Amino acid sequence: MTDKLTPNPFAAALRAAGVPEEMHDWLSSYGIGALVEKMGIHFQQISAQHSVATMPVEGNTQVAGILHGGSHLVLAETLGSFSAGVHAGAGGQALGIEIGATHHRSVAAGLVTGTCTAIHLGRSLATHEIIMRDEAGRRLSTARITNMIRSKPETYVPLK
Repeated sequence: MTDKLTPNPFAAALRAAGVPEEMHDWLSSYGIGALVEKMGIHFQQISAQHSVATMPVEGNTQVAGILHGGSHLVLAETLGSFSAGVHAGAGGQALGIEIGATHHRSVAAGLVTGTCTAIHLGRSLATHEIIMRDEAGRRLSTARITNMIRSKPETYVPLK
């Protein structure tokens, strides 16, 4: 975390990604991550119980011109991990231990919306379901992620 006098080096990227202002202090040491920026993920809501973000199909496709299956998982893991991180709190950290997805239909253009809902928010594990939908509201994929919740080590230094 930064002090209140030092500008957050990630503030512009956090604002551009739609991260709520009240979460900037929490992410001041990390930012949102290079992959989140590259994929064009934009947050609409972030909480431990419910998070929403969008991602463009353009630029995230596979060779056949449809949204890459891995892109679905990047959106799902981003939402699930951010939600679990909020649940872990300032003294904790969320570490992904399992993710899986079922792809229901393809999409070749537009914006995909991921909606993340908590299934279990415990002391040591947090599990979330993430549903990706196209602009018409059709379900594209369903993912589930489990994060281990643990205390940050005293010597923890985030990578820059």
